[in-house]
Amino acid sequence: MAAAAGYIPPWHDTEVRELTELAGHFYDRHMEPNRLKFTGQRAVDRWVWEEAGRCGLLCCSIPQEYGGGGGDIAHDLAIVEAEVARPGNEWGHLVHALVAHYILEYGTPEQRQHWLPKMARGEIVAAIAITEPSAGSDLQSLRTRASLRGDRYVINGSKTFISNGALADLILVVAKTDPTAGAKGISLICIEPGDAAGFQRGRNLVKLGLHSHDTVELFFHDVEVPAENLLGGVPGEGFAQLMAQLPRERLIAAATAVCSMEVAVRETVSYAKDRLAFGQCLMDMQNTRFVLAEASTAAHAARVYLDSCVIRFRSGALDAVGAAMCKWWLTEQQCRVIDSCLQVFGGYGYMAEYPIARLYANARVQKIYAGTNEIMKEIVARSL
Repeated sequence: MAAAAGYIPPWHDTEVRELTELAGHFYDRHMEPNRLKFTGQRAVDRWVWEEAGRCGLLCCSIPQEYGGGGGDIAHDLAIVEAEVARPGNEWGHLVHALVAHYILEYGTPEQRQHWLPKMARGEIVAAIAITEPSAGSDLQSLRTRASLRGDRYVINGSKTFISNGALADLILVVAKTDPTAGAKGISLICIEPGDAAGFQRGRNLVKLGLHSHDTVELFFHDVEVPAENLLGGVPGEGFAQLMAQLPRERLIAAATAVCSMEVAVRETVSYAKDRLAFGQCLMDMQNTRFVLAEASTAAHAARVYLDSCVIRFRSGALDAVGAAMCKWWLTEQQCRVIDSCLQVFGGYGYMAEYPIARLYANARVQKIYAGTNEIMKEIVARSL
């Protein structure tokens, strides 16, 4: 789905292309026919996770010994490309995959064997609970507490904007295990909510976009969790674990941005060639042609930049600064390009039945989650 004809991303090998095709069939068969249902209920049905697991579309970058696909970031991005090509069919599989990597990288052997195979099969849905009503990017202001009492942690607090929260069977909760230790007092604790006393899911939040993503509030009142559910078994490691995994999350956001731009340009070119106005098609008008020339160029430049970051990530060379640059710049370009493309559609671009409207609504949050773009710029500035 490259922006410029003839350009093939260097990480698009045969296996990645085949996975994109497989994922495309999954979306065409299971997601698109149910798009209006899923967006209306603000969540996909549980069977979607199970079917994705059977198709091998969950945890593609997790080793096969834990039930995963044995691939790497490129295989996760293959599914991103299939999904973004079908606007309105978004769901929380990438959050699920991010949680899997926390468990893979930091979990004890027992934690990996207990959760990862079930996640790969879609038997359990995973979420990560970081954001709170009064703490987003400022992790050190978290108010959720986890107090060790004997052989159990007792959790109190609340979380908001939690993707997969409505369906999650496993929630990676970011909490302070030592409120006096600053960043070194933050830990990640795995909760299997089930019928846990004191745990409550709030309402499914109504969002501007990403309507088939379930996003909820979570509440913890004296929720007891076995001490062995502390990720990695050592308290106080949570902040470092979060910082180490953020480049992956930010690269996925950047890839979503690039794919969205490419789809927007493709949809707009097609529309402009068919739509008649003042006795000629829009594509024959110089303004339209110039708008699309700019959008196409921006999308291609973004693609090349993304590809360089993917290559660096795969070799272990994409640091926090590089990921921050990639995330903020590409998501800014995404919003700008999609806005200019929507303008070509005129009033039709504002109608949700058109993919361009769904791309527009989904784009705005990209500058907020995975670290706001203002935080990204601060990370870059500190490196100068």
